[in-house]
Amino acid sequence: MPPPSPPPATRFPISSASASASSAAARFFSASATPMEDAPRRSAQSPSPSSSSSSPKHLLSPDPSAAASSALTTTIPTVIDSAISTRPRKARRVSSDDASRKTPSSAPRLPVRVIPRPLSADGEIDVALRHLRASDPHLAPVIDSHEPPSLQCLHPPFHALARSILYQQLAFKAGSSVYARFLSLCGGEERVVPEAVLALTPHQLRQIGVSARKASYLHDLARKYHSCILSDAAIVSMDDKSLFTMLTMVKGIGAWSVHMFMIFSLHRPDVLPVGDLGVRKGVQMLYGLEEVPRPSQMEQLCEHWRPYRSVGSWYMWRLVEAKGTPTLASSSAEGGTLDMADMGGGTMQQPQLIDPVQMLPGLG
Repeated sequence: MPPPSPPPATRFPISSASASASSAAARFFSASATPMEDAPRRSAQSPSPSSSSSSPKHLLSPDPSAAASSALTTTIPTVIDSAISTRPRKARRVSSDDASRKTPSSAPRLPVRVIPRPLSADGEIDVALRHLRASDPHLAPVIDSHEPPSLQCLHPPFHALARSILYQQLAFKAGSSVYARFLSLCGGEERVVPEAVLALTPHQLRQIGVSARKASYLHDLARKYHSCILSDAAIVSMDDKSLFTMLTMVKGIGAWSVHMFMIFSLHRPDVLPVGDLGVRKGVQMLYGLEEVPRPSQMEQLCEHWRPYRSVGSWYMWRLVEAKGTPTLASSSAEGGTLDMADMGGGTMQQPQLIDPVQMLPGLG
């Protein structure tokens, strides 16, 4: 008599509660065990081969333990993939190119240098006089005693610089004579250009009274124009500081020559020729000082004249002239003018001193 067959497997419907339990179990085992470690557990819970083979219908019946095992095997890779996808990304390495890209606010700002309006501009002299009267009560009577300066530009920058070199260390009459012969040698005022000056030999310049040293100064100025280190357009567009630096690179042109050029040729409003003896003597008279102020003291004494120190300097020449003292210019011989024997206001032993107002054109 054959053994009785096992009772049919009972079907257990999978409720939402059991599905939630399966999902919770899957998350628990994903954190504590790998799928390989779960394999023995699943094999222990699954039915034996003999019982499966005895009833083919058993393969189609849903077993709760089999459903949980199936949910576990399908959930673990999903959890692992989710963990991998949510892993924090590596920080991107910043290259040197990225570091060099700065926002406009963090980039260093270059100083903006603005070229002031020239004194020859309409109404600029009137503005300067109102400022000087208000800022310096000592200067107001001097302004009222003299006509205001009248500035005009007679020559282009190269011509004016060459002319200032010719007049260096000469009295006005002697300088005028040499300058007239120089114009004739060049072919007229319109021909005073770098090419014409370069074509003149030191011997030709010597014949008209120009020393060998001054001839080398003229040629150095012309060469810097010829090589485009300097040009009339560049000189006019430079700010005061850059212009001073560039012009003092020319042999024979020093601080005093540059200051005179900036005042009388370019009409720059805020130039203080601290090395000019006439201006220093005028400051001594204006403020009743016991001694002529040193160049290092001039900046502080005339600070309240800014931004019209050129006009204040012009009135210092007029003040000295009205007192019967000639307005004499002085600076170092290297810069093209002369050292004074007595800088304290005593007698001056150099006869070749010149009046800057007479030497440079454009001042009325």
